[in-house]
Amino acid sequence: MDSSIIVPMGVITCGRQTERDYYEVLGIEPDASAEEIRRAYHQMAFQCHPDRNGISDEAHKKMEEINEAYAILSDPIKRREYDLPRGYGRRVPKFKKGSKVKIGANSPSPYRGQLGVVDKEPTNDAFRFWYMARIESNGLTTVRRFAEEELE
Repeated sequence: MDSSIIVPMGVITCGRQTERDYYEVLGIEPDASAEEIRRAYHQMAFQCHPDRNGISDEAHKKMEEINEAYAILSDPIKRREYDLPRGYGRRVPKFKKGSKVKIGANSPSPYRGQLGVVDKEPTNDAFRFWYMARIESNGLTTVRRFAEEELE
């Protein structure tokens, strides 16, 4: 057997492996809002920035940890993927049937920026809720499927 293809398990896993709780790093609760996460990050970054604490390896490592935590927790999709295996995460839909929604600017849909109404109760998969939204455009009604992060 060729031993050159045997790779330690940690090498083939995706991303950085850490036992550190990102919520603990930022000093917030797992149900924190996006605004609370942003405020906690800015406060921690201000306190721990290497420019304020001299050039030390400890300050540099702490800043890397804070940046990594913020990168995961500030992105809705990455946050869900982080939360699910740990038992965190609010698994309640953001919108209900009949709610007025706006298609977000980040949506790949040609309807981005337009208003719509949630047509049916949302369904969910392992990572997000999906919504059927009814959109009125140019006198025509269209019903399209949107991921939760595409709606405002």
